[in-house]
Amino acid sequence: MTPPRSARGPRGRLSRDEVLLAAVAYADEHGIASLSMRKLGEVLAVEAMSLYNHVANKDDLLDGMVDHVFGEIVLDPDASGWRQAMRLRATSAREVLLRHRWAIGLLDSRTSPGPATLRHHDAVLGSLRAGGFSVPMAAHAFAVLDSYIYGFALQEAALPFEGPQETEDLAQAILAGMPADEYPHLTELAVEHVLQPGYEFGNEFEFGLDLILDGLERASAAT
Repeated sequence: MTPPRSARGPRGRLSRDEVLLAAVAYADEHGIASLSMRKLGEVLAVEAMSLYNHVANKDDLLDGMVDHVFGEIVLDPDASGWRQAMRLRATSAREVLLRHRWAIGLLDSRTSPGPATLRHHDAVLGSLRAGGFSVPMAAHAFAVLDSYIYGFALQEAALPFEGPQETEDLAQAILAGMPADEYPHLTELAVEHVLQPGYEFGNEFEFGLDLILDGLERASAAT
């Protein structure tokens, strides 16, 4: 969608933020692989070359898009303790990555991080350090949490179902073509867990997150 001229600043000129927002929206709808300066120019109803007044090149565009995504992740410097802060950050990051699935493989790939990215990382480390984590333990915690968050988001994005009804339909279809006596544990999992009322794969995130936070708490206390 082309931003209205009244939203484009003086004399309808684009801003860098508007270019980045349009790029993020395009990637959300079409994927990052199909994003080009030409297609972005078409979305904004401008010549592709004019975009270089706002972004230096494609890498600069990607840097700005990633920085925008980091800026959407909620951080609470006033949370009551590192654990609450890390839980809020983890759940928010998952929600953001569900909105921007193209970003999962890009968040830690950029070599020119923007201000929102730097603020995000600094705030996470600051929360851990304020919670008593040593510098090495804060680094371990950051790595473990990011691996879990990004890994879960990647798995969630790849699943061939969405929502309880699609999950149930797929599980039923797999069961119908799978000899129960040949795969007893898969059958048991499907019948006694996946097909139970209220099951959602996304609920596994909270369970795994609590295990990690418990482990980090014990590890930090032991150092």
